[in-house]
Amino acid sequence: MVIDTGRNCTFVPGTVATDAGVAGAGTLLSFIITNILALLLSAIIILLGLRKSTSAPICRKLLLSFSDQQIITGIGIQSIGLAKMGTMVPYHFFIIWLLSQLSTATNMATLLALVNDFRRDWVLRWLRQFLMLINLVLSVVSGIFVLKSTMMNLEPRLPIGCVWEVTDRGTPSNAAVSVAGTIAVIAGNGIVFLFCTWYLHIRENPRWMKTVQVIGLVILFTLGIGATVRVVLVSQAFGTPPGSVHLIGTGEKDWSFGQLLPLLLLILPLINTVEIMRGESKVTPSAVDNDVAPLMGDTELQHTGQFQPNPLWGSQTNLFKR
Repeated sequence: MVIDTGRNCTFVPGTVATDAGVAGAGTLLSFIITNILALLLSAIIILLGLRKSTSAPICRKLLLSFSDQQIITGIGIQSIGLAKMGTMVPYHFFIIWLLSQLSTATNMATLLALVNDFRRDWVLRWLRQFLMLINLVLSVVSGIFVLKSTMMNLEPRLPIGCVWEVTDRGTPSNAAVSVAGTIAVIAGNGIVFLFCTWYLHIRENPRWMKTVQVIGLVILFTLGIGATVRVVLVSQAFGTPPGSVHLIGTGEKDWSFGQLLPLLLLILPLINTVEIMRGESKVTPSAVDNDVAPLMGDTELQHTGQFQPNPLWGSQTNLFKR
């Protein structure tokens, strides 16, 4: 039985059609703006936490909204890229992978800043980790395709799925930096996920954890800036795509409702913030400072500073009994 993959790896087309759905100006701007706002909000929350001056409820609510939006769109666009790998060329696939790095930076920064918010509710904690795991798996798989296409010097106009079928054309002389960078990002994503899993489930914050928050935020700023600069330079919407791709038309620069919609969705968290400021809804107070009150306790969850265990694994008393 022969399975039709829908791709032709023997014929190299002369041109490549644009794909505004994954590389359009509105799509790219929505990821970039969300990442910038999330990193700035995370920095504000962490710095205020160091000074212990305020719990920054508005910033926390905004950050959580932007992070939820980014992780869903990040998983969605990566799923589309992998589903269309039989027709999508490396140029568009690489842009999707860069956008996934922006999504990762946003989610990790949110976790650093709002870790106590997730700890006090086991549903939010495990839901966040499940979504982070999906995002990691998709990002690693996409990164492997990007790495393989670079090492084999895949013809830019062939689908990315052909990377396992065509003959190696030899690694280009300037590919060493790209290969090393891709491997570093893939390994870094795995290491960061393991750290975040531990960070999300520890019951107490050691005093050096605030230093880790600052260092982690600097690393995520670097990742976000690097991915943003790269996607701006290689995209047709804002920069110059590789000449060997031979894109037809300027569809990725053109604006339509489909490109405007992702940017309009960024307004929703702002509307929610206005409602909070006007008293229409409330924000849970910030968790009790861990230097003053521990996260553990022998009673049921009575204040926001406690760590809420998963009830499916036993009671809080059993889990924390020494």
